[in-house]
Amino acid sequence: MPKITTSVDYSDRDAAIAINSYTTVLRHPKVPHELFATYWRDVHGPLCSRIPGLGWYVQTHLSREQDARLWPAMEGIRPFPDYDLDGGVEIGFHSAKDQAAFNEACPILFADEQNMFAATVAYALPNGSTTLVDRVAEPSPNADDGLDRIHLHLGAVHDDAAAFGDRVGRLAQALAAEEAVLRLRLHLPDAYDNAHPAPPAPNVGHEVPAERRLVAILDIAFASPLDRSTFYASDAFIQAAEGLKADIAFASPFAVSGVYTYVRDKQLTLAGLRGSRPAQLIERLGARNQVAEDVRHLLHTGKLLGR
Repeated sequence: MPKITTSVDYSDRDAAIAINSYTTVLRHPKVPHELFATYWRDVHGPLCSRIPGLGWYVQTHLSREQDARLWPAMEGIRPFPDYDLDGGVEIGFHSAKDQAAFNEACPILFADEQNMFAATVAYALPNGSTTLVDRVAEPSPNADDGLDRIHLHLGAVHDDAAAFGDRVGRLAQALAAEEAVLRLRLHLPDAYDNAHPAPPAPNVGHEVPAERRLVAILDIAFASPLDRSTFYASDAFIQAAEGLKADIAFASPFAVSGVYTYVRDKQLTLAGLRGSRPAQLIERLGARNQVAEDVRHLLHTGKLLGR
Protein backbone atom coordinates (compact mmCIF):
# COMPACT_ATOMS: atom_id res chain seq x y z
CA MET A 1 0.00 0.00 0.00
CA PRO A 2 1.18 3.56 -0.65
CA LYS A 3 2.44 5.68 2.20
CA ILE A 4 -0.16 8.47 2.24
CA THR A 5 -0.78 11.35 4.60
CA THR A 6 -3.48 13.97 4.29
CA SER A 7 -1.90 16.30 6.85
CA VAL A 8 1.59 16.91 5.43
CA ASP A 9 2.36 18.53 2.07
CA TYR A 10 5.68 17.34 0.65
CA SER A 11 5.64 19.53 -2.47
CA ASP A 12 8.74 21.52 -1.40
CA ARG A 13 10.96 18.48 -1.89
CA ASP A 14 10.77 18.96 -5.68
CA ALA A 15 11.97 22.57 -5.57
CA ALA A 16 15.63 21.71 -6.30
CA ILE A 17 14.72 20.63 -9.85
CA ALA A 18 15.45 23.99 -11.46
CA ILE A 19 15.38 22.75 -15.06
CA ASN A 20 13.17 19.95 -16.28
CA SER A 21 11.85 18.19 -19.36
CA TYR A 22 8.77 16.07 -19.97
CA THR A 23 9.16 13.49 -22.72
CA THR A 24 6.24 11.61 -24.23
CA VAL A 25 7.08 8.07 -25.38
CA LEU A 26 5.40 5.68 -27.78
CA ARG A 27 6.63 2.10 -27.97
CA HIS A 28 7.72 0.56 -31.24
CA PRO A 29 4.75 -1.40 -32.68
CA LYS A 30 6.94 -4.48 -33.27
CA VAL A 31 7.99 -4.67 -29.60
CA PRO A 32 5.42 -6.48 -27.40
CA HIS A 33 4.23 -4.31 -24.55
CA GLU A 34 5.57 -6.49 -21.72
CA LEU A 35 9.00 -6.68 -23.35
CA PHE A 36 8.92 -2.93 -23.92
CA ALA A 37 7.98 -2.15 -20.31
CA THR A 38 10.60 -4.53 -18.90
CA TYR A 39 13.38 -3.20 -21.13
CA TRP A 40 12.49 0.41 -20.38
CA ARG A 41 12.43 -0.18 -16.62
CA ASP A 42 15.37 -2.53 -16.19
CA VAL A 43 17.76 -1.83 -19.09
CA HIS A 44 17.20 1.72 -20.33
CA GLY A 45 16.37 3.08 -16.87
CA PRO A 46 19.66 2.17 -15.15
CA LEU A 47 21.60 3.36 -18.20
CA CYS A 48 19.94 6.78 -18.12
CA SER A 49 20.33 7.10 -14.37
CA ARG A 50 24.13 6.97 -14.68
CA ILE A 51 24.48 9.84 -17.16
CA PRO A 52 26.51 12.66 -15.52
CA GLY A 53 24.67 15.74 -14.30
CA LEU A 54 21.29 14.11 -13.82
CA GLY A 55 19.39 15.36 -10.78
CA TRP A 56 15.96 13.81 -11.31
CA TYR A 57 14.75 10.93 -13.44
CA VAL A 58 11.29 9.40 -13.28
CA GLN A 59 9.50 7.06 -15.68
CA THR A 60 5.70 7.15 -15.64
CA HIS A 61 4.21 4.16 -17.46
CA LEU A 62 0.77 4.71 -18.97
CA SER A 63 -2.02 2.19 -19.53
CA ARG A 64 -4.27 2.11 -22.58
CA GLU A 65 -6.79 -0.17 -20.87
CA GLN A 66 -8.25 1.80 -17.98
CA ASP A 67 -11.71 3.31 -17.70
CA ALA A 68 -12.77 5.98 -20.17
CA ARG A 69 -13.88 8.48 -17.50
CA LEU A 70 -10.46 9.71 -16.53
CA TRP A 71 -11.47 13.30 -17.35
CA PRO A 72 -14.98 14.67 -17.94
CA ALA A 73 -16.19 15.50 -21.44
CA MET A 74 -16.52 19.26 -21.86
CA GLU A 75 -18.26 21.26 -24.55
CA GLY A 76 -15.80 22.73 -27.02
CA ILE A 77 -12.89 20.57 -25.84
CA ARG A 78 -12.05 17.28 -27.54
CA PRO A 79 -9.29 14.66 -27.25
CA PHE A 80 -6.15 15.10 -29.30
CA PRO A 81 -6.62 13.16 -32.55
CA ASP A 82 -4.55 10.01 -33.07
CA TYR A 83 -2.79 10.38 -29.73
CA ASP A 84 -1.61 7.21 -28.02
CA LEU A 85 1.16 7.10 -25.45
CA ASP A 86 2.94 4.45 -23.42
CA GLY A 87 4.69 6.76 -20.99
CA GLY A 88 5.99 10.10 -19.87
CA VAL A 89 9.48 10.85 -18.58
CA GLU A 90 10.83 13.61 -16.38
CA ILE A 91 14.54 14.36 -16.69
CA GLY A 92 15.59 17.24 -14.46
CA PHE A 93 18.65 19.14 -13.31
CA HIS A 94 19.70 21.30 -10.39
CA SER A 95 21.61 23.74 -12.61
CA ALA A 96 22.41 24.68 -16.21
CA LYS A 97 25.93 23.33 -15.64
CA ASP A 98 24.51 19.92 -14.72
CA GLN A 99 22.29 19.96 -17.80
CA ALA A 100 25.27 20.75 -20.03
CA ALA A 101 27.17 17.78 -18.58
CA PHE A 102 24.20 15.52 -19.30
CA ASN A 103 23.78 16.80 -22.85
CA GLU A 104 27.44 16.16 -23.61
CA ALA A 105 27.20 12.54 -22.47
CA CYS A 106 23.68 11.67 -23.65
CA PRO A 107 24.43 10.20 -27.13
CA ILE A 108 25.14 6.87 -25.40
CA LEU A 109 21.61 7.03 -23.98
CA PHE A 110 19.78 8.23 -27.07
CA ALA A 111 21.33 5.48 -29.19
CA ASP A 112 19.31 3.02 -27.09
CA GLU A 113 15.90 4.57 -27.81
CA GLN A 114 15.51 2.89 -31.21
CA ASN A 115 15.43 -0.52 -29.50
CA MET A 116 11.96 0.13 -28.01
CA PHE A 117 10.52 3.52 -28.98
CA ALA A 118 8.72 4.51 -32.17
CA ALA A 119 8.50 8.16 -31.09
CA THR A 120 9.77 10.36 -28.27
CA VAL A 121 9.13 14.08 -27.89
CA ALA A 122 11.02 16.05 -25.23
CA TYR A 123 9.17 19.20 -24.16
CA ALA A 124 11.58 21.66 -22.55
CA LEU A 125 10.85 23.19 -19.16
CA PRO A 126 13.77 25.63 -18.71
CA ASN A 127 12.20 27.05 -15.55
CA GLY A 128 11.28 23.66 -14.16
CA SER A 129 7.87 22.24 -13.26
CA THR A 130 5.70 23.05 -10.25
CA THR A 131 4.39 20.64 -7.62
CA LEU A 132 1.39 22.46 -6.16
CA VAL A 133 0.49 19.77 -3.65
CA ASP A 134 1.90 16.34 -2.74
CA ARG A 135 0.46 14.44 0.19
CA VAL A 136 2.09 11.15 -0.85
CA ALA A 137 4.80 10.44 1.70
CA GLU A 138 6.95 8.17 -0.50
CA PRO A 139 9.45 10.46 -2.31
CA SER A 140 10.74 7.91 -4.83
CA PRO A 141 8.01 5.45 -5.86
CA ASN A 142 9.03 2.32 -7.74
CA ALA A 143 5.68 0.64 -8.31
CA ASP A 144 2.03 0.80 -9.05
CA ASP A 145 1.39 2.24 -5.60
CA GLY A 146 -2.37 1.75 -5.58
CA LEU A 147 -3.23 5.41 -6.09
CA ASP A 148 -5.51 6.56 -8.89
CA ARG A 149 -3.06 8.57 -10.99
CA ILE A 150 -3.58 10.28 -14.33
CA HIS A 151 -1.54 12.48 -16.65
CA LEU A 152 -3.79 15.00 -18.35
CA HIS A 153 -2.45 16.52 -21.58
CA LEU A 154 -4.00 19.83 -22.61
CA GLY A 155 -3.63 21.67 -25.91
CA ALA A 156 -4.14 25.36 -26.61
CA VAL A 157 -6.84 26.95 -28.76
CA HIS A 158 -4.45 29.70 -29.88
CA ASP A 159 -0.74 30.57 -30.00
CA ASP A 160 -0.77 32.84 -26.94
CA ALA A 161 1.46 30.85 -24.60
CA ALA A 162 1.04 33.33 -21.74
CA ALA A 163 -2.77 33.23 -21.82
CA PHE A 164 -2.78 29.43 -22.14
CA GLY A 165 -0.32 29.04 -19.28
CA ASP A 166 -2.26 31.42 -17.07
CA ARG A 167 -5.55 29.56 -17.57
CA VAL A 168 -4.00 26.14 -17.04
CA GLY A 169 -2.19 27.48 -13.97
CA ARG A 170 -5.45 28.75 -12.48
CA LEU A 171 -7.07 25.38 -13.14
CA ALA A 172 -4.18 23.58 -11.46
CA GLN A 173 -4.27 25.84 -8.42
CA ALA A 174 -8.00 25.33 -8.00
CA LEU A 175 -7.70 21.56 -8.20
CA ALA A 176 -4.72 21.45 -5.85
CA ALA A 177 -6.69 23.33 -3.20
CA GLU A 178 -9.19 20.47 -2.89
CA GLU A 179 -8.77 17.66 -0.35
CA ALA A 180 -9.58 14.92 -2.88
CA VAL A 181 -6.48 15.81 -4.93
CA LEU A 182 -3.54 14.14 -3.19
CA ARG A 183 -0.93 15.27 -5.68
CA LEU A 184 -0.80 17.78 -8.51
CA ARG A 185 2.34 18.55 -10.49
CA LEU A 186 2.12 21.04 -13.35
CA HIS A 187 4.28 21.04 -16.49
CA LEU A 188 4.06 24.15 -18.70
CA PRO A 189 6.75 23.57 -21.33
CA ASP A 190 7.97 25.87 -24.05
CA ALA A 191 6.24 25.47 -27.40
CA TYR A 192 7.76 22.55 -29.29
CA ASP A 193 9.65 23.32 -32.50
CA ASN A 194 9.76 20.57 -35.13
CA ALA A 195 12.72 22.36 -36.71
CA HIS A 196 14.75 21.39 -33.62
CA PRO A 197 13.61 17.83 -32.84
CA ALA A 198 14.29 16.59 -29.34
CA PRO A 199 15.68 14.36 -28.07
CA PRO A 200 18.21 13.74 -30.86
CA ALA A 201 17.73 9.98 -30.88
CA PRO A 202 18.41 8.23 -34.21
CA ASN A 203 15.69 6.26 -36.01
CA VAL A 204 12.97 7.51 -33.66
CA GLY A 205 10.18 9.98 -34.50
CA HIS A 206 10.36 13.42 -32.87
CA GLU A 207 7.78 15.53 -34.71
CA VAL A 208 4.40 16.70 -33.45
CA PRO A 209 1.29 17.93 -35.29
CA ALA A 210 0.27 21.57 -34.91
CA GLU A 211 -2.20 20.86 -32.09
CA ARG A 212 0.54 19.37 -29.89
CA ARG A 213 3.01 22.22 -30.32
CA LEU A 214 1.78 24.17 -27.28
CA VAL A 215 0.73 21.82 -24.48
CA ALA A 216 0.46 21.51 -20.73
CA ILE A 217 0.50 18.39 -18.57
CA LEU A 218 -1.17 17.89 -15.19
CA ASP A 219 0.11 14.98 -13.08
CA ILE A 220 -2.81 14.27 -10.73
CA ALA A 221 -3.36 11.64 -8.03
CA PHE A 222 -6.50 10.62 -6.16
CA ALA A 223 -6.95 7.94 -3.52
CA SER A 224 -9.28 5.94 -5.77
CA PRO A 225 -11.33 6.14 -9.00
CA LEU A 226 -14.42 6.67 -6.83
CA ASP A 227 -12.82 9.70 -5.20
CA ARG A 228 -11.94 10.99 -8.66
CA SER A 229 -15.41 10.62 -10.13
CA THR A 230 -17.01 12.11 -7.02
CA PHE A 231 -14.69 15.09 -7.23
CA TYR A 232 -15.53 15.70 -10.89
CA ALA A 233 -19.21 15.99 -9.91
CA SER A 234 -18.46 18.56 -7.20
CA ASP A 235 -19.26 22.26 -7.36
CA ALA A 236 -15.58 23.03 -6.77
CA PHE A 237 -14.52 21.17 -9.89
CA ILE A 238 -17.33 22.54 -12.04
CA GLN A 239 -16.37 26.07 -11.04
CA ALA A 240 -12.64 25.43 -11.65
CA ALA A 241 -13.37 24.11 -15.17
CA GLU A 242 -15.73 26.90 -16.19
CA GLY A 243 -14.70 28.68 -19.38
CA LEU A 244 -11.76 26.42 -20.19
CA LYS A 245 -12.69 26.25 -23.87
CA ALA A 246 -11.63 29.88 -24.34
CA ASP A 247 -7.99 28.79 -24.04
CA ILE A 248 -8.03 24.97 -24.25
CA ALA A 249 -9.06 23.04 -27.35
CA PHE A 250 -7.79 19.55 -26.51
CA ALA A 251 -7.74 17.34 -23.42
CA SER A 252 -6.44 13.76 -23.38
CA PRO A 253 -6.10 11.91 -20.05
CA PHE A 254 -3.82 8.90 -19.65
CA ALA A 255 -4.06 6.36 -16.83
CA VAL A 256 -0.83 5.71 -14.93
CA SER A 257 0.09 2.05 -14.44
CA GLY A 258 3.27 2.71 -12.45
CA VAL A 259 5.77 5.38 -11.37
CA TYR A 260 9.47 4.45 -11.26
CA THR A 261 12.07 6.78 -9.77
CA TYR A 262 15.74 6.27 -10.68
CA VAL A 263 17.39 9.50 -9.54
CA ARG A 264 16.31 11.98 -6.89
CA ASP A 265 18.40 14.86 -5.53
CA LYS A 266 21.30 13.78 -7.78
CA GLN A 267 21.43 10.39 -6.03
CA LEU A 268 20.71 6.97 -7.51
CA THR A 269 17.73 5.22 -5.98
CA LEU A 270 17.88 1.46 -5.58
CA ALA A 271 15.96 1.20 -8.87
CA GLY A 272 18.53 3.44 -10.53
CA LEU A 273 21.39 1.31 -9.25
CA ARG A 274 19.92 -2.15 -9.84
CA GLY A 275 16.90 -1.79 -12.14
CA SER A 276 13.26 -1.39 -11.15
CA ARG A 277 12.27 -5.05 -10.80
CA PRO A 278 15.48 -6.15 -9.01
CA ALA A 279 14.91 -3.29 -6.57
CA GLN A 280 11.39 -4.58 -5.92
CA LEU A 281 12.75 -8.09 -5.28
CA ILE A 282 15.33 -6.76 -2.82
CA GLU A 283 12.63 -4.86 -0.93
CA ARG A 284 10.20 -7.81 -0.88
CA LEU A 285 12.82 -10.21 0.48
CA GLY A 286 14.26 -7.68 2.92
CA ALA A 287 17.74 -8.36 1.52
CA ARG A 288 19.57 -5.83 3.70
CA ASN A 289 22.99 -6.89 2.42
CA GLN A 290 21.99 -5.77 -1.08
CA VAL A 291 21.62 -2.14 0.07
CA ALA A 292 24.78 -2.10 2.19
CA GLU A 293 27.52 0.36 1.24
CA ASP A 294 30.02 -2.33 0.23
CA VAL A 295 27.59 -3.88 -2.28
CA ARG A 296 26.47 -0.47 -3.55
CA HIS A 297 30.10 0.60 -4.04
CA LEU A 298 30.97 -2.61 -5.88
CA LEU A 299 28.02 -2.31 -8.26
CA HIS A 300 28.57 1.38 -8.87
CA THR A 301 32.35 1.27 -9.41
CA GLY A 302 33.24 -2.36 -10.17
CA LYS A 303 35.67 -2.30 -7.23
CA LEU A 304 35.57 -3.59 -3.66
CA LEU A 305 35.23 -0.95 -0.98
CA GLY A 306 38.61 0.17 0.36
CA ARG A 307 40.62 -1.35 -2.49
